[in-house]
Parts: sequence; structure tokens; C-alpha cells
Amino acid sequence: MKQAIIVADSTADVPKAMVEEYGIHIVPMRLSFGEESFVEGIDITVEEFYDKLTKSKELPTTSQTSPSQYVEVYRNLMQEHPGTPIVSLHISSGMSGTYQSALLAKSMLEEEEGVDADITVIDSLCATYGFGLQVVLAARMAKQGISPGEIKAEVERVGKERRLYFLVDVLEYLQKGGRIRKSAAIVGSLLNIKPILSVDQEGIIYPVDKVRGQKKAVSKVIELFLNDLGDRKDVNIAVCDAVNPEGAEEMIRLMSEHFTLHEVVRTSIGAVVGTHVGPGTVAVFVWPA
Repeated sequence: MKQAIIVADSTADVPKAMVEEYGIHIVPMRLSFGEESFVEGIDITVEEFYDKLTKSKELPTTSQTSPSQYVEVYRNLMQEHPGTPIVSLHISSGMSGTYQSALLAKSMLEEEEGVDADITVIDSLCATYGFGLQVVLAARMAKQGISPGEIKAEVERVGKERRLYFLVDVLEYLQKGGRIRKSAAIVGSLLNIKPILSVDQEGIIYPVDKVRGQKKAVSKVIELFLNDLGDRKDVNIAVCDAVNPEGAEEMIRLMSEHFTLHEVVRTSIGAVVGTHVGPGTVAVFVWPA
């Protein structure tokens, strides 16, 4: 069997060096600030996005990749690499319709071509590098010549063992996105409240706790991981930030005091998740070493 080609949408936030190392095909999402439209990672950098976000009165809108766009991606890959399987991973179906677009694209291709398309579509049930870690795992397995079925099973297994928390710095974007009331955001900001979010087994973001003050919030995240992981001390970790590298590095340092860190990945929270959690957020993803 030929080595599987790995496809993922840009919300995986996989560092560019890893994308290039493993030959991952990234399908960018689109976002708009009013009349201005951008292709994520191509027309607008992470830094430019957060700069625009802080200056905009309204949240930008994001557009999921359409089935026809995925048909084009898959068809081009199939023409360039005949007989090569494709493994396509996507942001949680609980946050976006992109996974459904990819499934529909596969069906459309099969109808057009009259044959079964060798495309395995996977719902990551997560976002940013919680999803990206599965993309990289799939790419590493593909490089070893492992079959799409085995890749899917392992990616889903690791997804169930993944643990993650988002430490949100400001409440404004949760309020703009309708996740909390404006009055709660104002009071919370005055009291220096820091929400802690996670993603459930259905791939939906939910509030875990809220703590007063940054230091207490960071300590709470460490405590949550200690409770989640029990006796397991050997872990891989990814820390993603929304223009808050100092907070990310501090989180890595504190995690290293409690766990033996094997792989350590640093990356940025992209536009889709960043729209709702805002600048200053730090997200921590942990999975078995």
C-alpha cells in the first residue's frame, strides 16, 4: 500500500515546520472583518489577526470550507498521486460543519467517478493543537506505511486520552460570542475573573471553572491536570497561546515541575478559536508519551 496523504484544515494550528516535515496538506479556512475577507495563514498572519480583533467592535465571521472546495482538494491529490489513500482530519463537528463538508465531498466524488474513493474522514472532536496533535500523529504513522484504518483507530484512541484546558485572559470575547452575558463580563472583568474552559467528549467547548486572578487560575489548571492524570507522569504537551508567549512559557515551566515532559510543542491559537477566546489566552494539551 502507498503511504497515505494527510489532509487537515488550518484550525489544527500545526507549526509550519511540522507541516513541511511531514508533507501535511493544509486546507485554509476563510474569515471576514466586515467587508474584508482573508484566507487564514495566507492573507493574514496570527499577529495581524489578533491586532484586528482587538480593534474591531464586532467579532469576525469565519467560513467553513465547502464540500466543493474539498472535492477540488481530493480530486487534485488523487490525480497527482493515483492509487494513494487520503486521510482527512477536521476540527470538531461540535464547533464547525467542516467535517460534514469533507464527508459530503467524498460522496460527491464517488458519485462523479463511479468508484469508491479511498478517503478516510476523521472528526477530531477538538480544535487548535488538540486537533493538531492528531494530525501530526497521523502523518507520522503514514510515513511508516501504516494503513488508514489503523491510523484512524490510533488517532481516535489518543483523542480519548487527550486532556486540555484553555485559560482565558479577558471576558470580552466570550461575551461578544454569546457565551456569557454582558453584565457577567463587566462584573467578571472588574473582579479579575479568569475562566477555564475545556472540550467535552462530543467536541463542544464548555466552562470548567472560574478563578480570581491569573496566578490562582494557572495553579488551578495545574491542579486539574494532576487530578486528570493521576499517577501518570510521563506525558507529551502542547502549549498554544493567543499572542501571550510569556504565559505559554510559564505554563510549560510549571508543568515540568509536576510531570516528565517528552514532546513539547509550541504554537499559536488560530483565528477560529481565537475569535471566541480572545488575546492573552493560553491553551494546554496533554496526551500520553
